[in-house]
Amino acid sequence: MRNFTITPSDISVERELKDKIDNLTKPKGSLGLLEELAVQIGMIQSSLSPKLNNPYNVIFAADHGVAVEGVSASPQEVTHQMIRNFIEGGAGVNFLANQHNFKLLVVDGGVNANLESVSGVIDRKIAMGTNNYLYGAAMTQDQMERAIEVGSEVVDMCFEDGCNIISFGEMGIANTSASALWMSFLTGIPLERCVGAGSGLCNKGIEHKYNILSKSKERYSGDGSVYDIMRYFGGIEMVMAVGGMLRAAERKMAIIVDGFIMSSCMLAASQIDVNVLDYAIFGHKGDEAGHKLLIDFMKVKPILDLGLRLGEGTGAICAYPIIDSAVRMVNEMSSFEKVQVTKYF
Repeated sequence: MRNFTITPSDISVERELKDKIDNLTKPKGSLGLLEELAVQIGMIQSSLSPKLNNPYNVIFAADHGVAVEGVSASPQEVTHQMIRNFIEGGAGVNFLANQHNFKLLVVDGGVNANLESVSGVIDRKIAMGTNNYLYGAAMTQDQMERAIEVGSEVVDMCFEDGCNIISFGEMGIANTSASALWMSFLTGIPLERCVGAGSGLCNKGIEHKYNILSKSKERYSGDGSVYDIMRYFGGIEMVMAVGGMLRAAERKMAIIVDGFIMSSCMLAASQIDVNVLDYAIFGHKGDEAGHKLLIDFMKVKPILDLGLRLGEGTGAICAYPIIDSAVRMVNEMSSFEKVQVTKYF
């Protein structure tokens, strides 16, 4: 198992950052969350003048064996069909990445289709999807460890291209089911409160989904550790995201966390190393049933609340301009001293 060494963000610059922000030409605290974000990013970068460079959104893709149980409103072939849509530029994440100058990477970690001929997809396929965890573990220990390693390697690619702020997205039909199970096991919140509509289940469909997940949870007989929960119920794309998050924090990169699935991945990452949360900026509160409970459990404050539940990293990218504004504030506003304005607070 790969070990990550994540140091806490640099608290030694916190006081100076707050003093700098408090002495900008505005009433103290009047820019609210922008001020909090500027302090967080400054501490991540150990700088009073932080910068955002070359943002990336990485989409990890893989299929889930449990999809055959009808836990999703969408059929499994949508996973590989959407991969092609990402590459061709027609998905929701594409227009947002274009709008906000994000580079987009699409990684095949375990899609149940042959994508070798699809130019632009990074081929890191570990398996043709996971096993059905209703009857046993979704993946082997080796597969899980390889997925963590791939997530780390992809982040290294972004870092070496000058990226210091990254978001992650996912594509994998039935991954809200895995996320609900991770959430319930790792938080202790009853499973019923973690299960939602996913890609659009009706009430009857949600009830069926809950029943399948409840049976899966009851049949689990592992050790309950975060790694074992990840291995038994996870999607390959989700485990890759966990590895990516841990490596990004180790590299001192800011991580914009997307919706329910990526928040579940950040939950798992934080239970491996709590310091990863110093680097996490939660982009939005999604519309999936368990997401609010999850972000409340982690005691984090998402930037946006737009009713989003698409995934792909869309909510994270939507939040990026606010983060950019926070950095511009601390770098571009004048101080009272510089422009000789009397402090008015």
